Amino acid sequence: MIRREAEKAVLRLAEQFPVVAITGPRQSGKTTLARQLFSDKRYISFDDKNMRELARSNPVDFLMAFPEGAVIDEGQKVPEIFDAIKYHVDNKEMEPGSFILTGSSQFRLKKGIKESLSGRIGQLELLPFTISELKANELLKQDAYEQALSGFYPPFYDSKKHYYPEDWFENYIDTYLKMDISEQINISNLSSFRKFVQICALYSGQMLNMESIAKAVEISASTIRSWISILQASYIIYLLEPDTKSLGKNLVKTPKLYFTDCGLLCHLLRIEDKSDLILSRHKGAVIETMAVSELMKNRTNAGRKGNLTYYRDVNGFEIDTIADWKKTFAIEIKSDAMNESKLSKNVRKYIEQRGGDTQGAVFYLGSESMRINDIDYVSWRDWSELNKAKGKESL
Repeated sequence: MIRREAEKAVLRLAEQFPVVAITGPRQSGKTTLARQLFSDKRYISFDDKNMRELARSNPVDFLMAFPEGAVIDEGQKVPEIFDAIKYHVDNKEMEPGSFILTGSSQFRLKKGIKESLSGRIGQLELLPFTISELKANELLKQDAYEQALSGFYPPFYDSKKHYYPEDWFENYIDTYLKMDISEQINISNLSSFRKFVQICALYSGQMLNMESIAKAVEISASTIRSWISILQASYIIYLLEPDTKSLGKNLVKTPKLYFTDCGLLCHLLRIEDKSDLILSRHKGAVIETMAVSELMKNRTNAGRKGNLTYYRDVNGFEIDTIADWKKTFAIEIKSDAMNESKLSKNVRKYIEQRGGDTQGAVFYLGSESMRINDIDYVSWRDWSELNKAKGKESL
């Protein structure tokens, strides 16, 4: 069993809120984490038809069978259960951490949470594995390109399962369209939505251009805007907003688009092996996607907001990622294995302009992290541990 870095954050929330929800993309390990951390609680899955019918018939009385609370999986399949949980929390003085909710359909789960449990629930977003989680269990690939191709979804690292990426990712997309998207858009648009997802892959790591995507999919820009929101809400993509702090007004104000998992991105780009990736014009975008995703997971696993932006001015000067955490990091992401000083040129310029105590970092594909002239060169093997990645000093 791979221990998740999110454990501490989930337990922290369970000490405060009577209800905790673990949300995230399909197949990110939400149910596994909930059952592992709360093994002393009854586990209820509404995938079970009999359990669904019992809960629907009288949801308030159904929950009385679990006076100590329960782990409720696929709660969105019985929408009435959310009001029943609210009733028990408000009238039965339930202890913190009584009910743990997970579910695969994020739209319905979030709707139930928003409508019934606001103010009573702590929420954590669980994304796929991190580099450090795989490294701790000796499952990390030896090569950054191989790791990018595999991605980080937990089923690929289950020793009892033997999935071929092509088959698994294709099934993942089919399930996503059938179980999630079919409820959000007109069913006649499903084929266009599939094409839309494919087109979005071409823009990972780039500034979002809704007009270009709309033209490629042959659908209106307003529809594209709505569909982008759907991809965000289901954790397929996220948008990195531009940084606008302290450096004047001549800044680009368009967000950048990133896929949550680089393995899914490679599949959508039809990159099948290491040679394809190395020779692909999308190589830099795939590596940047993997790096930014690791930074995001660093935060979500702690139960915190990402607080990630990027910087670009109208003259084209850009910093790939700005992490405004306890310390502010200006980060450049390079698909190079050599830690050459020229890689830090933009970081140094940004630090000089911004001032303060901003720290510089270069994410690169070398095997060793080190510090060179006050800039941290962070090996890809340490990307999910930015604050711990400082290596030996080097002149």
